[in-house]
Amino acid sequence: MALFSLLRKTLDALYRWAGYLAAIFLIMILGFVTLQMVSRWGGEIITGAPDFTGYCMAAASFLALPYALNGGSHIRVSLLLNALGRFRKFGEIWCWAVASYLTVLFARYAIKLTYESYRFNDISQGQDAWPIWIPQMSMVVGTILLAICAIDNLVTILFTGQDNIRSAAVDAHAE
Repeated sequence: MALFSLLRKTLDALYRWAGYLAAIFLIMILGFVTLQMVSRWGGEIITGAPDFTGYCMAAASFLALPYALNGGSHIRVSLLLNALGRFRKFGEIWCWAVASYLTVLFARYAIKLTYESYRFNDISQGQDAWPIWIPQMSMVVGTILLAICAIDNLVTILFTGQDNIRSAAVDAHAE
């Protein structure tokens, strides 16, 4: 049991740190936007700043996915699950199985896209001219963590009967 407790704490910490990293990227967006405004008022222009702002937005969005999922921020099908009555657990297992499958596919194609960008040496179209695989790595990390999170919820509901969603607003297990 100690191993499972350690695994649970490790996974929760991983999702939380992904959320913290997403928050840092949101702060970087604020910094880039502020820097652009101040430079424009001073008659200067910062080349590539809009592109880096977009990269930060993508990183914040993808890295926040697992944290948001376990925090109850994703859209759930609680209304439909509640209508299943005594078969609710089977509905939840089915939903988590489908979510696990789809997120693994999502992660697979994110990895494939990023690898192809690296292999073909794709360069961004903006003034920054960065190798595009570098900002795409946040998509890879975010989708892999989302897939792990979905599989984690599937396994947890199979063995404990409840998922890892923690939110007072989405009290899915209230009868």
